[in-house]
Amino acid sequence: MKTREKIIEKLIFISAVVSVAAVALITIFIFSSGMPALKETGLINFISGATWSPTNGDYGILPLIAGSLSVTIGSLILGIPLGIGCAVFIAEILDRRPARFFQSAIELLAGIPSVVYGFFGLVILVPIVRQIFGGNGFSIIAGSVILAIMILPTIVSISANSISAVPLEYREASLALGADKRQTIMKVILPAAKSGIFSSVILAMGRSIGETMAVLLITGNVAKVPGALTDSVATMTGTIAMEMSYATPAHQQALFAIGIVLFVIIMILNGTAQLIMKRFGGLS
Repeated sequence: MKTREKIIEKLIFISAVVSVAAVALITIFIFSSGMPALKETGLINFISGATWSPTNGDYGILPLIAGSLSVTIGSLILGIPLGIGCAVFIAEILDRRPARFFQSAIELLAGIPSVVYGFFGLVILVPIVRQIFGGNGFSIIAGSVILAIMILPTIVSISANSISAVPLEYREASLALGADKRQTIMKVILPAAKSGIFSSVILAMGRSIGETMAVLLITGNVAKVPGALTDSVATMTGTIAMEMSYATPAHQQALFAIGIVLFVIIMILNGTAQLIMKRFGGLS
């Protein structure tokens, strides 16, 4: 028995070491490949530059940052109320058996490849946006709607689990004091589960800003700062995926530099999620 436990402990330790080493190697590779472009262009000029034209030697990623943030914010505006509403419905309104069915159905969305979402948006959503809002349909609106659907499993799953973890005594005390079901949910349960809900939103934000294939197909890939929701935009991830195959060495270094910026943004989001979990410690 002791020998078996030691073997299991060593396997777990090896797995942890391999995981950490993989993250470290990826980080070193990205930074070593992208730092030359940042040094040559300058970090401030690289981030604040308004022109992305690698063939002309212009490496300003402000339009790409604006494109990524616009579709990410749009997806959160659509996805957060819908996701939290679904989580409340599953955890507080439905009976246990139908709740499991609905949660499983929503979680299945996470298993659909992103390229399938992209094709769905290309064939169905883009023509609808074109017909209703005008323009060519490849827009912030289309990207936001698709990303909102893609982040639903993250928000619903984590939020529903956090809501379900609120002790039954909280509900009973609220109802005993004369509050109805709606007041109990809004004033007691959601505040008690806020750490899990905040974390789900931040993780969903990371998923949204890091998505590639879906937005590559439906946002238009035009590297300019958008002025309207119907404008076509290019995202950081989409630009890397689209241009890496034909990039010259200098262009390739600039694409890796975009990866550094994206990597830092996602690390900040994940760090913020961890701080929120530690700060609120679950229920409060």
